[in-house]
Amino acid sequence: MTAAARLLPYEHMPCVAHSLQRSITMSLRDSGLENVLAKCRKLVGHFKHSPANAAELRAQQEELGQPQEPLVQDVSTRWNSTLSMITRLLRNKDAVKATLELHQQRGTPAMLTNAELEKIEKLETLLEPCRYVTELLGGEQYISCSAVLPALCHLFRLMTGSDDDPGYVLRFKAAFTSDLSKRKQSTNLQWLKVATALDPRFKDLKCLPRSEREEVWKLIKEESAQQPEPRREPEPGPPKKKMHFLLAAASDSDDEEDPASDTSVDRYRGEPSISIDDCPLEWWSGHARAYPTLAPLAQKYLATPATTVPCERLFSLSGHILQKKESSTVHC
Repeated sequence: MTAAARLLPYEHMPCVAHSLQRSITMSLRDSGLENVLAKCRKLVGHFKHSPANAAELRAQQEELGQPQEPLVQDVSTRWNSTLSMITRLLRNKDAVKATLELHQQRGTPAMLTNAELEKIEKLETLLEPCRYVTELLGGEQYISCSAVLPALCHLFRLMTGSDDDPGYVLRFKAAFTSDLSKRKQSTNLQWLKVATALDPRFKDLKCLPRSEREEVWKLIKEESAQQPEPRREPEPGPPKKKMHFLLAAASDSDDEEDPASDTSVDRYRGEPSISIDDCPLEWWSGHARAYPTLAPLAQKYLATPATTVPCERLFSLSGHILQKKESSTVHC
């Protein structure tokens, strides 16, 4: 099936969210944080697997004036679940500690030390931007493909090590940057670069090195030149009595430009960038007549989803609707 798919005349776009989550998993393993995470899982399991322990935790939360919320266990196949686990644990650390102190019996897990709490606080800070990027690229109500390279550039910038970082943070950042850089090269980079350039929010291409930007615009010019010029109805010209005034004004103008250099790509590059909150499709809808060869390219590239999350979400929803129990339901 994979070999047959390669023969089809379609571009392949790997799921960026899967690549990001794999990089997080590898970084957690290589940074030496697995021991403290294993202790967190043991703590959460102590309350998840015992209704009595969970009830005592709720009582302590109520006594401390905190919302009564259960702890979250992370799952290897569930994205951002490790972040959810440590965030919920940090938020309820006082209630968890008080509950554990009520039963100092054999088999009760030990509370995290101050050093371990500091570690997961640092880890929470590292994983929060990854969660934001995953959710951003996994949306289905807006353009996501053109945001991949700016989002990855943002992550790489945040994962730059500093002198104030402890050793385990430096190891995490180094492992994350190295692994994600390798996975980035295996994506369809050319497609992502063109999509970014055709998004009026990111067309300045600041997420790319300066040496690569002109090559992207060259690719767009070559592809736009292959687009058929749309047929236009001739517009009525100005009255003949006023034509000589227009000709005189044109001949006296010092700003006359060579029509060959005034390409649609150059004019598009000169357009001001739109706000990050604006919709690029709406912009192209309003400028389709001004850029008749670029608008079809924008539709082609910007329509590509960055991840398979929308498809998987749809399959999961369908699984709740079409199931074995559905055959026994009574239809009204």
